[in-house]
Amino acid sequence: MSRILVVGSVALDTIRTPFGEAVDALGGSASYFAFSASHFAPVSIVAVVGEDFPTEHREAFQRRGVDLNGLQTAPGRTFRWRGEYAAELGHARTLETQLNVFSTFHPELDDSHRGTPFVFLANIDPDLQLEVLDQMKRPQLTVSDTMNYWIARKPERVMEVLRRVDVALLNEEEARALSGETQLVRAAGQLVAQGGKAVIVKKGEHGSLYRSKDELFVIPAFQKVFDGFGAQLPLMTQLLIGFSCFMVATTLESIFY
Repeated sequence: MSRILVVGSVALDTIRTPFGEAVDALGGSASYFAFSASHFAPVSIVAVVGEDFPTEHREAFQRRGVDLNGLQTAPGRTFRWRGEYAAELGHARTLETQLNVFSTFHPELDDSHRGTPFVFLANIDPDLQLEVLDQMKRPQLTVSDTMNYWIARKPERVMEVLRRVDVALLNEEEARALSGETQLVRAAGQLVAQGGKAVIVKKGEHGSLYRSKDELFVIPAFQKVFDGFGAQLPLMTQLLIGFSCFMVATTLESIFY
């Protein structure tokens, strides 16, 4: 089974909800993807943590078979995020972000990473995403994610990533902000017109919208597809799992059967 490479953040999150609170829980964009995808395909992770990163979190990755050869340990504290959710749990409110060792992180890929056929560029600085693309050999599929923070500060670099990857993932707010269009179909079309190969706009409980130069279709949300996990897997995990032949997918439609 083909390996997936994920480059992103590994963090310690402190989260408060009306139902409870977690302190220094394992978080980060690369962590969530790696745990989800590891149920279906081997995963290698490239990220950085500080000297304070708990051993039990590292062991949790290892129990899932995640390759940690690309997980750097740098002097200092691990990237931390603190936030809270309201009762509907649909949107997080950021209370504090501490970049710590992540502020000076530059992805370093070894030969095995550079030859990985499937690459997910998790939500990190677009300059770092471009550094990864520059180091890759000839991947079969590259997928990127982003957030409003980077779109507001580095829109041209975010667009450069979109032009170089095979599929770009954005939520509704991000697609509108980056394209300048308020209507989602037009927003996705504008991003493709500006050079993106394919765009998937994530619409939460309403599914997703896929747009490329030649195709436009809506992917409904299937609530019970991954009931065995207690929740639906993240969209980017479904996408890369499908392309790594776990589902023997040949089209995007079959990925989201």
